[in-house]
This record gives sequence, structure tokens and C-alpha cells, in this order.
Amino acid sequence: MSKALDHFRLMQRVFFHKDNALFSARTNIFEFRIRIPKSGDLSQNTFFGSRKLPFRTHPFLFFSSMASTTDEHLNEDRESQFFNRVVTAPEQSQPNFEGPPISDKIFVNSPKLGSYRRGDSTFYSLIEHHANSGDFRALEIVFQRMKRERRVFIEKNFILVFRACAKFRLHRKAVELFDRMVTEFRCQQTVKSFNSVLNVIIQQGEYRHALDFYDHVVNNRTTNISPNVLTCNLLIKALCKVGLVARAVDVFREMPDLKYRPDAYTYCTLMDGLCKENRIDDAVVLLDEMQIEGCDLSPVAFNVLIDGLCKKGDLPRAAKLVDNMFLKGCIPNQVTYNTLVHGLCLKGKLDKAIDLLSRMLSNKLLPNDVTYGTVINGLVKTGRAIDGMRVLTTMEEKGYRTNEYGYSTLVSGLFREGKSREALELFNKMKENGRKPNTVVYSALIDGLCRQGKPYEGEEYLSQMISVGCAPNAFTYSALMRGFFKVGDCDKALLVWKEVVDKDYMDNEVCYSVLIHGLCKNGKSKDALTVWKHVLAKGLSPDAVAYTSMIHGLCNDGSIREGLNLFNEMQCKKAKPDAVTYNVLINALCKQGRIPHAIDLLNSMLDQGCDPDSVTCNIFLVSLKEKPDPPRDGGEFLDELVVRLHKRQRIDGASKIIEVMLRCFLHPKASTWDKVVREICKPKKIRAVIDRCWSELFL
Repeated sequence: MSKALDHFRLMQRVFFHKDNALFSARTNIFEFRIRIPKSGDLSQNTFFGSRKLPFRTHPFLFFSSMASTTDEHLNEDRESQFFNRVVTAPEQSQPNFEGPPISDKIFVNSPKLGSYRRGDSTFYSLIEHHANSGDFRALEIVFQRMKRERRVFIEKNFILVFRACAKFRLHRKAVELFDRMVTEFRCQQTVKSFNSVLNVIIQQGEYRHALDFYDHVVNNRTTNISPNVLTCNLLIKALCKVGLVARAVDVFREMPDLKYRPDAYTYCTLMDGLCKENRIDDAVVLLDEMQIEGCDLSPVAFNVLIDGLCKKGDLPRAAKLVDNMFLKGCIPNQVTYNTLVHGLCLKGKLDKAIDLLSRMLSNKLLPNDVTYGTVINGLVKTGRAIDGMRVLTTMEEKGYRTNEYGYSTLVSGLFREGKSREALELFNKMKENGRKPNTVVYSALIDGLCRQGKPYEGEEYLSQMISVGCAPNAFTYSALMRGFFKVGDCDKALLVWKEVVDKDYMDNEVCYSVLIHGLCKNGKSKDALTVWKHVLAKGLSPDAVAYTSMIHGLCNDGSIREGLNLFNEMQCKKAKPDAVTYNVLINALCKQGRIPHAIDLLNSMLDQGCDPDSVTCNIFLVSLKEKPDPPRDGGEFLDELVVRLHKRQRIDGASKIIEVMLRCFLHPKASTWDKVVREICKPKKIRAVIDRCWSELFL
């Protein structure tokens, strides 16, 4: 008797260990009967059967590990060894699991209580455990064991697995298991399991697949599943995401007929879809309808509309909506202010955005990283990096820690404005404040130094970067190579390239592009051609810069035919020629006196949607001026080019050519001038150009 009690206490120690408390709580201590042998002989398997299985983080293996309960097991030393073995097993290497995760004799003669048998809840706990850990192989073993023993499957088991599929991004496995619920496991599907699987698919962005799954289940008479409000919400979300907003509106309007009352999520999802389709007015009407129907208004609903208005550029209306929030009893939150700040930046109203940031801080609402990043990025791109530094300083004085990307943006901007001293001071200040610069910040600093012709200082910071355990990336090495090529130190640049090879960054197209450009620029076209062949042999796709650099190198060596062949190859690839590429070839052809051929290339340039720039115009002006018998006057040539661009509705390109003509004292014809000026001065055109410029600047 005493030995049996000792054994029972030992089992309690195992079950109540902190790492295994889940199983003791779930098994109701423990759904097993303790049978004390009359003879006192514990050599038989009193509790759980005699089969021994290797330990594999399955709760039932605790039982099988205790299968042999002889007197020797009750010796204290052996008991200690056993306890340590059980408790420390998860920290050791796990052996391959060959047998079933559950002992064969655990549930022998378990009584039934209706459809429920003892041990069912333990199976359910096991399913929950493996689902949370993502062990789908073990889940399949448990399911098959339950199936063999004719255990009762409940829908909750499958919903737990569906959630695990969402966590580990396995939507196809979720659909497969849903289909097996009835046919294999005899578990009735309901709208709960249906919604779970539908949500898994939508969470992974497979919206088309979600719509197909919805149609398959709802139109299947054998499933007999009726959608509910949650189903409609998920369906509306999927439809909006694929651009079928009109169909989403139809589903929304059909909900009352099906006795489904739309909730706040329904309204917000549909309003977001309408805003993305530029149907702001319809979204505002939906907000009013939401209030009429008695649905509680929340900041989320207002934020959806404010975001849509800000992206559209309608800031006055967005501001009125904020005032309306106060009237409706909704207090603007962090998201509201962040959205407004972002909208102000998109419209170029940076000073107002900074003022709003100050108001946020005074109301104890912290802007997020995106908001501060947008303001700082906008200031930097408009040449106001110093103002960006002031914003950053204000942030840190208020206790807000800027992330590394804010610092890297400021460092790059200061170098572009020629303020290298301020950039270095900012970098040092970052370290003094206890912020550890990461790869992005170091790379921005090295790139800035190299662009200012100081690659040797950049190399010193590279050494410092490595010494503090910060790993350089392909961009870091590309910046340093570019810097050495810029000062004409090709040998040093090639040493950096050797480091790139050692670091296994050779598959990076940017590194190859910098190397080819530097070699061609320094008159080493043959070496560049060798590298080029190596790039193609590795199956990499050179970018437009690499193609242009190689074409430039070939043209400088007089190999214009090879340059044109490479240009034709470029057009067949993903790398699209730009104005720089065309200018390289046009310049080479004009220098050889092949102006007609250069004009043909210019026509091709226009057909491909690429506008000529000031360099293109100057090449033709110089070539036509130097030719003894030019086919036409330079002014007439450019005037005709303006007219052609105007006919194609490419007013920006036409305006740039007129600017070149005016700088060269070449007057356009009155008719040409009138056409372009009238087109430029249309108010909608002006507004569209300004909005596009700001969008490109901040987005």
C-alpha cells in the first residue's frame, strides 16, 4: 500500500511540473482509476500498460514512461533519475517517433457516458496542444487514433486546427481538413467551421480563392450551411479586396432581407472599399446610414473616411469630418492624427504637418514611426534636412525614440545638401544617446561620404561597423565601390569587389551594375565585358544602369554596332531603356555623322513613351550646328519635336524642350507656343501635376 502511494506521489510530481501543467489541469487527475493490488506486488503494470515509448513532447508519453513499476523504481535514487529524465527530456534532442503518441492500454475498458467516453477530453487537450505548437503530423496521428477507436469528433477540435493553419499560413490544409470533416471523421460542419476556414484564406490574401470556396460551400446542398453576419463581413471584405465593390454593396443590401443586421465591421469594411474605388461620397452616405440604423459610431469608421479624403487630397473636407467627430461624441485617436499628418505631407503642407505633430504630443498622443518617417522624409526631399533634424530633436525631447530609418533618412539628406559635418554630428549624437546604429544607418553614412568623394573615410566607418558586430550588406559594399571608382581608384574598388565575392553577395545585380559602370567609366571596357559575360552565365538579369554602362563603354571604344545589338537585347529583356540610354547611342551616332540614323532612334524613343530631355536636345543642336549642310535648322527641329509631343498629349516633355529653346535663345513658332501654353494653363492639369509631384515625393 505504501509503495503504491509513493508511486502516486511520484506521478503527481511529474504532472504538476511547471512545463507540463497543461496536461494535469486537462486530465482531471487524471481520469484514471488507481488499483492497489491485493498481493502488494507492483511488478505488474498497475496503471498504464507495459509498453515503453520514446519521449516526444506528447502528454501521454508521461504514462508510458512509467509503465514498469517495480520495487527498484521506488528507490529514491532511481526515482530521482526517472524524474530528471522526464522533466529534462524536452531540452534534449528529440528521438524519432515511430509508434502512436498514445499507449494502447490507456483507455482499456473506459466507460461511456452517452456519446462521451472517458479519455475524450484528453484527446481534445492533445489536439489543442499540438495545434498551438503547429505539429500537424502529430495532429494527424491523434485524429487517426480517434477514428480507429470510434471517438466522437467535435467541431471545436477542427476550429482549433483551422486557427493553427492561419498562424502557420497553411490555408490549403485548412480547406482539405474542412472537406474531410464529414466524410472521414463524421463531424457535422456548421457555419462556425465554415467561417473559420474562410477567414484563414482571407488572412493570407487569397481573396479569389476565398470567393471560390464560399461559392463551393454555400451552393453545395449536402453541406446545408447558412451564412451569418460574420460570413457576410468576410465576403464583403474579399469582394472589396479584388475590386468588386459593386457586388459587395449588393451583398450589403441583401443582408436585411436575410434577417442579418450589419454591424460596425460591415460598415467600415464597405466604406474602406468605396474609398479605395474613389467613391468617397457613397462612403459618407454610408456613415450617415450607419448612425440612422443605430450602429454605434466609432473612431474607426471616421478614420476610414478621413484616410480616403486625405489620399484624395481633400483636406478641408477631412478637417470638417474631424470636427464632426467631436459633435458625434467620438474623440480623435492616434490613427486619426497620423492620417491627417500623412495627408498634409502628401499635399506639401509640411509646416502644418509639423504643427499637428506638436498638437498630438501636447494631447499625449504619440505619432507612430510611419508618421514621423513621412514628415522627416518630406522635409529631406524638399531640401529641408535641417528642419528634419529639429523635428527629430523635438521628438526625443518629448521622450519618443526615433527608429533607425529616421536617422538614415536624415543622414542621407544632409549629405545630399552638402552638410557632411552635420550628418556626422547626427551620427555621433545617435551613439551618445545610447542608440546603436544598424546596417541601414551605417550604409547611409558610407554612401554619403562616398558621394562627396571621401571613400577612404567611408572605409574607416566600414571597419568600425564590422568591429561592433554590424554586418554590411550589398548596398554598403556597392556604395564603397562607387566611391572608389568616382575618385579613379579602380584597384581599391576591385579589392572591395573581392570582399563582395568572399561575403557571397555575387548574386546581387546592384553590385554587378556598380562594378560594370565603374569599369566602363574608367576606360576598362574589356574588363567590364568579362564581368558582363559572367553575369549572364550566372543567369542574372542586368538592370538598366548596367545595360547603359555597357553600351556607353562599347560606344566609347568605337563599337557602336555592338552597342546597338546590346540595346536591341535590352529591349527584349525586363530592363527598359531610359533617356540616358537613348542619349548615349544618339550621341555616338551623331559624332560619326550618322544624324539620320540618330533621328530614327529618336523616333523610336518617342514611340516607346520615353520623352527626350535637355541632353537629347543639346546633342542634336550641337550636331546640326557643326554639320556643313545640316538637313534642317536646330530651332525648327526642336519646334517640330514640341508639336509631335503635344499631339501625343505629353505636355511635360514638350514644356522641357521649350525651356531648352528659350535658354538657347531659340523662339518657338507662335502656333506652337499657343498650343503648349493653353494646355499647361488648364487648372485641372495644374492641380493634377502638382498632386502627382507630391505623391511621387512622399509615397
